[in-house]
Amino acid sequence: MAETGGVTEGPKGPARPLPASEAPFDAIGLSRMLLRTIRSGALATIDAEGMPFASLVTIATDADGTPLMLLSRLSAHTRNLLADPRCSLLFSQGGKGDPLAHPRLTVNGRATQTSEPRVRERFLARHPKAKLYADFPDFGFFALAPEAGHLNGGFAKAATLTPSELLLDLTGREAIVAGESGAIEHMNSDHADAIALYAAGAGEPEAPWRLSGLDPEGMDLMAGDRTARVLYPEPVSDMGGLRKSLVSMAARARTSENG
Repeated sequence: MAETGGVTEGPKGPARPLPASEAPFDAIGLSRMLLRTIRSGALATIDAEGMPFASLVTIATDADGTPLMLLSRLSAHTRNLLADPRCSLLFSQGGKGDPLAHPRLTVNGRATQTSEPRVRERFLARHPKAKLYADFPDFGFFALAPEAGHLNGGFAKAATLTPSELLLDLTGREAIVAGESGAIEHMNSDHADAIALYAAGAGEPEAPWRLSGLDPEGMDLMAGDRTARVLYPEPVSDMGGLRKSLVSMAARARTSENG
């Protein structure tokens, strides 16, 4: 039996993806990056006849990475979810050339409606134009609780993921979630120069970058329709640790820029 890029090959039966913990590439990191940066994807639900139904939806994430959607009750996929919450979401990076050469992640789980204020805030930060209709009576926010993930990182690079590998554990990090809104407002208002440095340090082109999300593992950036994910050197658990990390990241980026 051999392993090729996260795929187990054997003399009998088809090749199968390895668990993410055993894959010879960073399957967890790549999966979480796709979760945090893809703004739209294919939602597959089950209709009243038991047939699969795929549609296009916009996506954001909660602080732990839980996929979030804003859906209209007039849509077939919403009616399907209200009757049967089982579904899957496809996060596809896309790009030039063969579309199958680019990473994509499928997340299976159950989507249920939520009125959590943080969900609304994080979704609209990622999709500000949705403020035009988010409060219409037929719209509602849904959160998909992952039960499994399947990553295809490109040719011969595949892995399966558990919910704990897809999502961040927020235990002991509640202060970051509570302080996120204020920190984002402060950074966007007073430290646009530092945000630009974070984006440049992550290899992103020059653009009017703004923060749309902060969590214990990293920050989400936006510039128009572009998105970027920037990780801290180490995960943080409180606002003091977050401030120190952001200051040190900006200092290193300035040093690199001037060097």
